[in-house]
Amino acid sequence: MPNVLEDREAIRELLAEYCFALDECRFEAMGALFSESAEWGPERIPQKARGPREIAELARSIVPLPDEGPKRRHLTTNIVIRLEGDTARVKSNFLMVRESPGGPLLAIAGTYLDQLVRTPAGWRFQRREIQNDIAGELGLKR
Repeated sequence: MPNVLEDREAIRELLAEYCFALDECRFEAMGALFSESAEWGPERIPQKARGPREIAELARSIVPLPDEGPKRRHLTTNIVIRLEGDTARVKSNFLMVRESPGGPLLAIAGTYLDQLVRTPAGWRFQRREIQNDIAGELGLKR
């Protein structure tokens, strides 16, 4: 029988691993956090990627490597988890800070709306909707 506290902690770890993988340009690791039938893509890109491989490829196509653009850090907070057996709905806020010639720059603030699923490998994103509530210069490739 699943333990609610363990599930909540595992979900918080999933959200943190997403930020670390994306910020460190470990795109395959980021994609592996999604289920095989998952969907992901920033709000400004109409076509969404499906499955870990496509998700990793889309992230690689828009996030600059350290020598291609500014370093960035994603921060996730105000995490609300609604467990529903082997699925969960999560709402959280995020900030993305990036380097700039003048020092750290708040590039974006928004909301993640997640649908998660328990898999044999643990909790994975089934769908990650990214709402850009306040956006500035993101320093992305496209």
